[in-house]
Amino acid sequence: MSVIHEELRPVPPLKLEVEHVSKTFRTKSATTHALDDVSLTVSEGEFVCLVGPSGCGKSTLLNIIAGLDTADSGRVLADGRLVTGPGRDRMVMFQESALFPWLDVMDNVLFGLKLKPNLNNRERNEVAQFYLQLVGLEKFHRANIHELSGGMKQRVALARALAPNPRVLLMDEPFGALDALTREQLYGDIQEIWQKRRKTIVFVTHNVREAACLGERVVLFSPRPGRIEEEFRIDLPHPRDINSVSLAEHAAQIMRALKRHWPSNGSEVSE
Repeated sequence: MSVIHEELRPVPPLKLEVEHVSKTFRTKSATTHALDDVSLTVSEGEFVCLVGPSGCGKSTLLNIIAGLDTADSGRVLADGRLVTGPGRDRMVMFQESALFPWLDVMDNVLFGLKLKPNLNNRERNEVAQFYLQLVGLEKFHRANIHELSGGMKQRVALARALAPNPRVLLMDEPFGALDALTREQLYGDIQEIWQKRRKTIVFVTHNVREAACLGERVVLFSPRPGRIEEEFRIDLPHPRDINSVSLAEHAAQIMRALKRHWPSNGSEVSE
């Protein structure tokens, strides 16, 4: 009798471990329980999207992972090491590009490379040029920031975040303020970059279809206090077309789950 052994795929190592994280914000007038006992793991090279209504703690969790905020209880590990503050292994890209208007495109990207002190000036310039080419802006390297469109500014911000070669890229609704056509172009860009560089990405959004388009895994949060309610595996090949029927089916499944759990909050999340 012969036995056929199925080839097993190697399991990638864990890049991020969020363990029982809770967070409460207190002011003189109010107490806000933002996160309640949140646990999450992200594997190396994985693209994970966090989705949920406004105020469900998605951005708070991202800031705690980045080391920009601290949890009241629980802990976050990056590559097995306790996160106690910001680090060049974890770069954040926000909804606003947060570029320096007094610096041109090239100098904005070079500014991020100050986190790589072991490089000389020639090497920094080479790295900056590489990432500007990666985001399609090599011809605009000496343009002023005010001369750029919103989508171009976000491409510069992406190049600046990628240039120091972080192990993890944390993205907080980076396309939320852009028009639909520009967003669709950037969906293609970020998927292409992820496929080429295979960065670990944690992406916060309230747009369900955006999450299904980009993420290998979509994590659904409850309203305040933020808890993880469900996770969805998006088994579609990249690059994905946000207008495809198969992707719309995945997005509809996530949307149904959201409305099932929180019918009063479904309107805050777009499909």
